[in-house]
Order: sequence, then structure tokens, then C-alpha cells
Amino acid sequence: MTADVLLVAATALHAGFQLVVTALVYPALAATPRDQWAGRHAVHSRRITPVVAMVYGSVLVAVAYAAADGVGVLGGVAVAGSVTAFALTAFVAAPAHGRLGRGWDQRVLRRLVVTDRLRLLAAVVAAVAAVAAAL
Repeated sequence: MTADVLLVAATALHAGFQLVVTALVYPALAATPRDQWAGRHAVHSRRITPVVAMVYGSVLVAVAYAAADGVGVLGGVAVAGSVTAFALTAFVAAPAHGRLGRGWDQRVLRRLVVTDRLRLLAAVVAAVAAVAAAL
């Protein structure tokens, strides 16, 4: 498989995953009544962690392969979009989930939802750029 095809596949997978999280998962999580928060957040975290590992692992492999193969400007945009989504996850979303795992906090939940929308934007930019680079 060529680097550009791998990058298209991984960034498309990531964008699709991120769209589902943004459109369905986080709104349902945010609508959780406060008295049910701890249990639902724990279940969410257990269920989504393996999926996140698979999706982000795929993108990491594709980005590394593309970078080693050499990317043009559009490929660089795809890599930058993926790196941005990773950074938002590592430095904002993951710590927010850690905090929310200790109890409901409206301010932290709001930060998580906003960050999630930015991750979706980064993932979509990465996927569009990867497709454009492959054409």
C-alpha cells in the first residue's frame, strides 16, 4: 500500500470516528443527569478507549509512513491536521476526561465539547488534504 493511500484511509477513518463522537457520543454524554454521571462516564471511557487506540494508532502509522515517504504541501497539511487532533486529545481532551472521571463539572465538560469540535475540524482538514494530495 502506498503512503498516500494509507494516509487517505487513516485520515478518513479518523474523520468519520470524530464525526460520530461529535454528533452522537458527546451530546449523549453531556445530556447525562448529574446523579448518573459517574457511572455513564466510566462506561463511556471503558468502551471508547480501545476504539480511540485503534483509530489513533492507524493515523499514527499512516502519518509516520507518509512522513518517511516524503509529503508535498497537501500531504503536509494532512499530517499537520492529524498532529493537531492528536495534540488536542493529549493536552486538552484526555485531561478533561480525567477530571470528569472524578465528578461532573460543567466548565470542564464545556471545554471538552469545544475541544472536540476543534478535533473534528482538524480531522476533516486532514482527510480532505490527504485526498487532494493523493489525486
